[in-house]
Amino acid sequence: KMSPCCLLALLALIPLTLAANPGVKVKLTDKGIEYGKQIGMASLQQKLKTIKVPDLSGTEKVPHVGKVKYSLTGMTIVNLGLPKSALVLVPGTGVSLAITNAFINLHGNWRVRYFRFMQDRGSFDLAVNGLTITANIAIKSDETGRPMVSTVNCVANVGRASIKFHGGASWLYNLFKSYIDKALRSALQKQICPLVADAITDMNQHLKTFNVLAKVDQYAEIEYSMGTSPTISKSSMEFSLKGEFYNIVKHQEPPFSPTPFSLPPQGNNMLYIGVSSFTPNSAGFVYNNAGALSLYVTDDMVINILLRIKERLCVLFQIAKRFPGMMMKLLVKTVKEPTISLEPNNVTVQASGTVTAYAIQPNTTLSPLFVLNMEGSVSAQLNVTGVKLAGAITLNKIEMTLGTSYVGQFQVRIIFSDALFPCLFIFIVSALIEKGFPLPSIGKMNLVNTQLQVLKDYMLIGTDVQFTG
Repeated sequence: KMSPCCLLALLALIPLTLAANPGVKVKLTDKGIEYGKQIGMASLQQKLKTIKVPDLSGTEKVPHVGKVKYSLTGMTIVNLGLPKSALVLVPGTGVSLAITNAFINLHGNWRVRYFRFMQDRGSFDLAVNGLTITANIAIKSDETGRPMVSTVNCVANVGRASIKFHGGASWLYNLFKSYIDKALRSALQKQICPLVADAITDMNQHLKTFNVLAKVDQYAEIEYSMGTSPTISKSSMEFSLKGEFYNIVKHQEPPFSPTPFSLPPQGNNMLYIGVSSFTPNSAGFVYNNAGALSLYVTDDMVINILLRIKERLCVLFQIAKRFPGMMMKLLVKTVKEPTISLEPNNVTVQASGTVTAYAIQPNTTLSPLFVLNMEGSVSAQLNVTGVKLAGAITLNKIEMTLGTSYVGQFQVRIIFSDALFPCLFIFIVSALIEKGFPLPSIGKMNLVNTQLQVLKDYMLIGTDVQFTG
């Protein structure tokens, strides 16, 4: 028998379990990782070009010459190349970066003093080849729910170096250049991994542009925070994002939670974004509660249609006697959040609403005439434009019944034979679909070669990515 305390503990865990399911998933494929590597290597190459080799000086004993004091100064990098690199996913951890056959060319000045009073100077060129760098990079979520990278370990090995001295007593350096080679390679090797770590850390500034909280309009924003660290396999990296709409003033959880869904094993594109039905349904919850799915219709907006409605009401109920010179106003609104369902190749929005008709008194007071109930559905055709998901809707069906009448009973179809109300129904529902909402993105990211599929309970967007600037 379970004790009350254990039962309460289990019940307390239920919301946490439900919240663990993401509303949106983003999968980065091998193709996307290769594109990211190209951008990262360009940045790393620029970082390594900032290597500052410290001046070297010392004293060496040279046969037949004696003690020779030397110094190597003003060393600068004239060329650096990273011709071969690989970025490999490490399941459960992050990625491993391997750079091979890299090279660095430096130019500097030398100076010697020997026989106590003789001195000379010249220049030298150092060529370092066979440079290898290996770094393991962890990928996690930071405190804001954005991705974050860090260097776990780094090993750099300067393979071989050759140095050529020019001018003056270069022959002296050639007598102990093996020592100088070793000293220079050691000085270079000490600087490489710290600069690699800096370049990786610098990536976090770019990752901080991830739109973890993206404004949609004056009513809503959508949260894309990471619930956990990414799931990393040998072929892809998958991010689980909240994918939930919130009221822009006050965050409130809807009375429903995301259900689990899995992205299919596809790899033709760099990036795959899965948007579950939870995400647009959370939008319906926010917009309905904010009163955004409502519309006042007045004579000056649809004067001909409202005029015909007034004429029919006057004939049936002689309401002109009660409201001489009557102006009308209609309030069309949803009465609960619309429901968006996703089935293969089909997006359907079900909505319930009311139409309340008012007579406008000379003192602007509104007198209710009747209330109609509306039940309807629309189909949506979705598309990706820029980094936004949007669409257009078409009416499937609409049913209207008389809820309350303050002027007498009547058949709805007699009064409302026009296309006004289907149009109004589409108008208030379109707020959920046609304006669209921003997809997860980083910085100046463009989506190209984009394809969208509607599957069971989620939408799948396959796309390539381009960064500008």
